[in-house]
Amino acid sequence: MELLLDPSMWVGLLTLVVLEVVLGIDNLIFIAILAEKLPPAQRDRARLIGLGLALVMRLALLSALSWMFTLVQPLITIAGMSFSGRDLILILGGFFLVFKGTTEMHDRVEAKTHTGTASVVHAGFWVIVTQIVILDAVFSLDAVITAVGMVDDLRVMMAAVIIAIGIMVIASKPLTRFVNARPTVIILCLGFLLMIGFALVAEGFGVKVPKGYLYAAIGFSVVIESLNQLARSNMRNRDARRPMRERTAEGILRMLGKPAFSEHEAVDNSPLFPEDAPFGIEERNMVSGVLHLAERSVHSIMTPRTDISWLNLENDSQTLITEISQSPHGFFPVCQGTLDNIVGIGRAKDMVSDLLQYKSINIKNLRPPILVHETVRIMDLMQTLKSAKGQMVLVVDEFGAVDGIVTAIDLFEAIAGDFPDEDENPDIISNGEDRWIVDGATDLHHLEQILEIEGLQHESDEYTTLAGYLLGQLGRLPDVGDQYTLTLSYATLQFKVLEIQARRIAKVLIERLPDTDNSGFSSGDM
Repeated sequence: MELLLDPSMWVGLLTLVVLEVVLGIDNLIFIAILAEKLPPAQRDRARLIGLGLALVMRLALLSALSWMFTLVQPLITIAGMSFSGRDLILILGGFFLVFKGTTEMHDRVEAKTHTGTASVVHAGFWVIVTQIVILDAVFSLDAVITAVGMVDDLRVMMAAVIIAIGIMVIASKPLTRFVNARPTVIILCLGFLLMIGFALVAEGFGVKVPKGYLYAAIGFSVVIESLNQLARSNMRNRDARRPMRERTAEGILRMLGKPAFSEHEAVDNSPLFPEDAPFGIEERNMVSGVLHLAERSVHSIMTPRTDISWLNLENDSQTLITEISQSPHGFFPVCQGTLDNIVGIGRAKDMVSDLLQYKSINIKNLRPPILVHETVRIMDLMQTLKSAKGQMVLVVDEFGAVDGIVTAIDLFEAIAGDFPDEDENPDIISNGEDRWIVDGATDLHHLEQILEIEGLQHESDEYTTLAGYLLGQLGRLPDVGDQYTLTLSYATLQFKVLEIQARRIAKVLIERLPDTDNSGFSSGDM
């Protein structure tokens, strides 16, 4: 009872518990690394056995204080140097730590895996336990010597050791989970063990390494690694806010040979697609088209209203026959007066037959139009096209006005690139090295693929075409000859307006200029 009322006893106990926990952390970390080699079902058992053996060894050593004091007496002399039992234990234990730390670090740096032909091969349970026993012997001696030097009462020493081991048992599983989930922390811990092993060997040979130096080095490394883990955590949290579809698509494109390039990641000055990429540009573009298809709006794939070929029932039969014969399309919207007043969808050969025989289109033979709203999801639109049996789908806005037309070929072009009809020219025409003449209605995603760039369009942008992009940068309709310069980290592009039709940018010349050191957007006068 007098012992419990002694304030100095409580101060000594608290101080010794803290020191025992600190001295046991390296033991605990190495036990966690060794336990990882076991099957998951045996890891907790190995940790508890290891810490239990550490408790037994430390209590046994404390009980044999008289024997411990004999460990400092010289046992052997080699080349004029005397070694006590304590020195031999420190030397052997230090070499063991250096050996195990080196082999473990080599395996992890070389990314060696313990896999067999059928399943993962784990280390034997008792092999790991034996290594833990050897480790406990080394660290127990250090902890007991510390206890003997700090406190005079054996009961206080034993209580401190029991409390410290109890704390380590509670902390062992969270610490193991934390260490195993972070490979860089494991490498850092193995570095600590190498340093401690070296210090034990040096101390065994009579060279005392101040513990303050070791603790300072470990503390500094822990602070740096903490900052590293904080930075990684912030990056993961930032990436977690990005859509899973976007991250998945980006990962697949990387495997196809496309380097990281997005507003979330830095890029170097290398080309967007290296020449030694494992897949060709066409293959990457097709995969990219599939992965980004669901993210695109219907406006980016439809034929716009201004380019729709439609038939007006108010025209005479010869005019209608001429319009049908001069168009390569198999289906036409048939309207009364205006495109928005749709009567139905007619097959070209059926309407020509009616016009030749009856001088008019038989409205009863027309198919009812299939309408979708302009906000329809691409995947839902695909299902609509599947049930359309080859018929076109009309896209309308909230007021019922026709915005455009979508066919199955439009979806295919969104994946595989442009397939112009007989009466159409390609949207993008090469005009020499690093020069292209581009239609203003060209989809930005398709343009990025052909020019092998990224950064023209972001999720928040409302435009989907090159004309919309240029209008968005200036906020006005440019004149013919106006230019705009876009500087990316790996390329500089110059856009020059070649043709304006009915207040619409019709043709644009795009030229890739020599590389510059600037990055981001910069505009010229348009």
